[in-house]
Amino acid sequence: MSKPTPPVAATRPHTATHHGVTREDPWAWLRAENWQEVMQRPDALPAEIRAYLEAENDYFESCFGQPTADLQDQIYREIRGRIKEDDSGIPSPDGPWAYNSRTLEGQQYPLLVRTPRDGGPETVLLDCNAEAGDGYFGFAGAEHDPSHRFLAWAADRNGSEYYTLHIRDLETGRDTGEKLENIAGEGVWSADSKSLYYTELDENHRPFRVRRHIIGTPQAEDEIVYEEQDPGFFVGVDKTLTNRFIEITAHDHQTSESWLIDAETGGAPRVVAPRVTDREYDLEHGGEHLFIRTNADGAEDFKIVSAPVDAPGHENWVDLVPHRQGVLILDVIVLRNHLIRLEREEGLPRIVVRDLRDGRESEVSFAEEAYALSMSAGYEFDTSTIRFSYSSPTTPSRTYDLDLDTGERKLLKEQEVPSGHDPAHYVTRRILAPVPDGETVPVTILHHRDTKIDGSAPLLLYGYGAYGMSLPAGFSISALSLVDRGFVYATAHVRGGMDKGYRWYRLGRREHKPNTFTDFIAAAEALIAERYTSAGRIVAHGGSAGGLLVGAVANLRPELFAAILADVPFVDVLNTMLDDTLPLTPPEWPEWGNPIASEADYRLIAGYAPYENVAAKDYPAIFALAGLTDPRVTYWEPAKWVAKLRATKTDANPLYLKTHIGAGHQGASGRFDRIKETALSYAFALDVVGLA
Repeated sequence: MSKPTPPVAATRPHTATHHGVTREDPWAWLRAENWQEVMQRPDALPAEIRAYLEAENDYFESCFGQPTADLQDQIYREIRGRIKEDDSGIPSPDGPWAYNSRTLEGQQYPLLVRTPRDGGPETVLLDCNAEAGDGYFGFAGAEHDPSHRFLAWAADRNGSEYYTLHIRDLETGRDTGEKLENIAGEGVWSADSKSLYYTELDENHRPFRVRRHIIGTPQAEDEIVYEEQDPGFFVGVDKTLTNRFIEITAHDHQTSESWLIDAETGGAPRVVAPRVTDREYDLEHGGEHLFIRTNADGAEDFKIVSAPVDAPGHENWVDLVPHRQGVLILDVIVLRNHLIRLEREEGLPRIVVRDLRDGRESEVSFAEEAYALSMSAGYEFDTSTIRFSYSSPTTPSRTYDLDLDTGERKLLKEQEVPSGHDPAHYVTRRILAPVPDGETVPVTILHHRDTKIDGSAPLLLYGYGAYGMSLPAGFSISALSLVDRGFVYATAHVRGGMDKGYRWYRLGRREHKPNTFTDFIAAAEALIAERYTSAGRIVAHGGSAGGLLVGAVANLRPELFAAILADVPFVDVLNTMLDDTLPLTPPEWPEWGNPIASEADYRLIAGYAPYENVAAKDYPAIFALAGLTDPRVTYWEPAKWVAKLRATKTDANPLYLKTHIGAGHQGASGRFDRIKETALSYAFALDVVGLA
C-alpha cells in the first residue's frame, strides 16, 4: 500500500524590504488577514488556509496518528495510571473558611470547594467539569471576595485567551448573570466586595488598561483606572497579601513599574517608583513598609530593599538583603513577622527565612544533585506558616507546612503514583557541558538504573532558553514512559534562562541569542562524549521559544538529532518581530531586538531564525504542533516553517504538522486530553529511534 502524498502548500509572490534587504516569503499568505477575528471565531479562518491545515492534519493522521494509535493509547494509559485521579489539594485557610480544590476520578477539571475552618461539611463552589461541557475550557482561576459571599471566576472557551468573568453567589450556588467579557484573566476584589478591578485587552490582544467594575452596573460604564500608552508594556492587576492595596503593574521583559490603590478607599493609583529602562522591581507589603525585590543600582541578581509606604520612591529604598553576585533572588513572601525568599545558587534552589523582629535567618535546602523547590503563601498575612514543595527527577513531590517560629516541618502531602514508583530504580545526575567560550551548561539527567550508558541509548534533550525562565529539576510522571523504555531524559539549562543567575539570562538574549543554540549543541555533544547517547539518537524537544531553539539547532547541526519535536514553535521570528500589530511583538523587542528600528537587530535575527534559514539539506524527522487560536505563537509560524521545509529539504524523513483547530498556545484544556498530546509526542520520539 503506497504512503499518502504529503500536502504541498501553494506559493505566492510576496516580498518585503527592510534596511535595504529584500526577502521573498512565498508562504506569507498563510497568515490570515483577519487573524484578530479568527482568535475569537475560529470559523472565520479563510477557507484556503483551513484547507491546507486540514490537509496537513489528515496527512499526519494517515502516516503517523493511525499507525501508532495502539502505542499512543498504551503510553496514555501508563501516564494516566500514575495520576491519582480522585485527589484533593491542601486546604488554605482564610478567615472562617478553608478553600481547596480537588479532582474526581474520570473528570477532566477540578472542583473548587470550601469547608468551615474548624471542621464541617464541604461545599462545592464551582464544578469546572459542569461548566466546561464538551468544548475547550481554559480556566483562569477564581477569587472569593473578602466577605466570602461571592466568587469571581473566569474562563476562555476557544484557547485565544479572551476570558469571560462570571460572578457566583455562594449563598445560592448560582451565577448572578453578571459578566465581564473579553478580559485578560481574573478579577481582583475591593475590600468592601462592591467592585472588581480587571485588565482589559486592546484590539491586538494586549493587556493595556485596568478598569473598575461596580457590582450590579453594566460593563460599558466601568471606570478606567489606568491606561498604558506604550504598546511595549503589558498591564496586570493584583492585590497585596495584606489586602491593603490593589497593585497595578506595567512591564516589558526588562523594565517594570507598579502603582498602588488603597483597597478600602479606592481613588487614583499612586506610582511606587517611575519606570527606568532596565530597572525591574516587584513588591510585597507589610506594616508601614513595602518590601521590594529589585535589580536597581547594579544588583543584577536582585536584592531586597524596604521603603516607607507613604514615600516609596527609589530615593527612599534601603537595602535589607544586599545583592550577591551569583545568588539569584527569585521570589519573596512577606508575613507579619517574617520575610521569606527563594533563591538559587549554582543551579540549586533554597528557601531563606528572615525573622523581621531580630534579623535572624534560617535555610531550607536539600542534598540531591538536582531538585526543584517552590514556596507559596496562602490567603493570610498574619500567620507564621508558609508552604513549600520539593521534588527531584526521581522523587515525587512532597508538600510541607513550615512553622517559621519553631522551624518545624509538617508533611502535608506526598504525591501518590497509583501504578507504583520506586525511586531506587532511577538515577539522577547533573553534568556540566563545556562551551568553547569557557562557560559550562548544566544538564540534568534521568535514566533507569538498568539502562546501559554505553552510547547506545536514545535520548530526549529538552530545552527552552528565553525570558529568564529556568527549568526546574522536578518529578515528571510523563517522562517515565520514555525512561522505562530505555530513553535517557535530559534537560539542558541553556543561556537565556536564569538557571545560573541573571547573567545567564543576559548572555542568552538580544545580541547574545545565538548562545542559546550553541549551549544546546554543547549539551548534546557532552551527553555523547559521556556515552549517554550517540549522534543521531537524540530527540530535541522544545515548545514556544523552546521551539525556536530546536528549530535553530536543526539548521545548525541536523546530524546530531534523530528528530525535532516542536510544540507551538516560535520559528518565524524575523517576520513576527517585524509585525508590530501582533500581540507580543512590541513587548518582545527588549528580548529579541527590534528589527524595524535596528539594522543590526534585523541582520542578527535573520541569521538564526529557523524559517529564514531552512536550506536544501538533510534534516531530522520533524513533528510540529500548533494551535489555531494561539495569540502567543500564531498558527502560521509552524505552518509556514513546515511548508518551506517540505519544499526545500533533501531527505525523506517524516515531516508532520498537526494544528489544533479548537485550541491555542496551551494545547488541550482537560487534564486527560493533555496526556493524550504527550502520548502522541512520545510515540513520535519512540518511533523515530526504532522503539515503537
